[in-house]
Amino acid sequence: MSKMKKTRKPGGGRKKLKPEYDAGKNLKEQMDAAVALYDSEMSLQAIGDELGLNPIKVRKLLITAVVYESEVAEKVQATFEEYRETQDYKTSILSTANTLKLSKASVTSYLPYQKGVYFPSTEKEKISVGAERQRRYRAMKRWRANPTEENLWGVVLAYAGVKFKTYSGLPFTYEVRKGRSGEYTKELWIDRRENSKSLAWSSVVLALKNIKEKVVDRPKALGDIRGVTYIYGMFYRFGLIDVPDEVKEKMGHPKDRKK
Repeated sequence: MSKMKKTRKPGGGRKKLKPEYDAGKNLKEQMDAAVALYDSEMSLQAIGDELGLNPIKVRKLLITAVVYESEVAEKVQATFEEYRETQDYKTSILSTANTLKLSKASVTSYLPYQKGVYFPSTEKEKISVGAERQRRYRAMKRWRANPTEENLWGVVLAYAGVKFKTYSGLPFTYEVRKGRSGEYTKELWIDRRENSKSLAWSSVVLALKNIKEKVVDRPKALGDIRGVTYIYGMFYRFGLIDVPDEVKEKMGHPKDRKK
């Protein structure tokens, strides 16, 4: 008589050896600790000794938190991002390594973590206020050095969730959502409490091209564009335009600007 086969219970797969272990949470805690020590002006080696980590991993954690900067890191990240527009992640690393004459490991060490502790620009609640400010500053720095449409988009992403004010002084924020592909859609969702209104990226680009003077008297001066009152507030905070003194009283003075 043949033995009866036991029916497998639903969800009865192999149990995790360490069910309490969460790699993402562990990395997030390491990142927070590294940032705190880095803010106290400790060296990478000293931070590594304190946390029991390799200095290279410490640097990668700080890069992920957007608080570490160096010419090499910026060069690697900029080159990688250029290749990433047309290549997959692994191929982009290889291309960057070949272009900059670095090893793959070296290139990877200068890039932020892609899993666990890498947080998209719009997930503000998961990064520190200091990291937010650094992210905005770096995006603005890239735009000023090379005012391309792509770099302006980087500024827009960095400022998602930040409070702006319209010409009349009404506060608003916007968010940028991701599509099914996981990529950001070129559409901004304006939150004015009662309702969310969409603002097309093409409208922002059109308004940018319509800037004729440094001081822009009113939103309509940027063109008869849907949502231009919000674009006006964004451009003022970004430092792309200035506004009349009487309007500044309602809109306030832009923060996070570093010349």
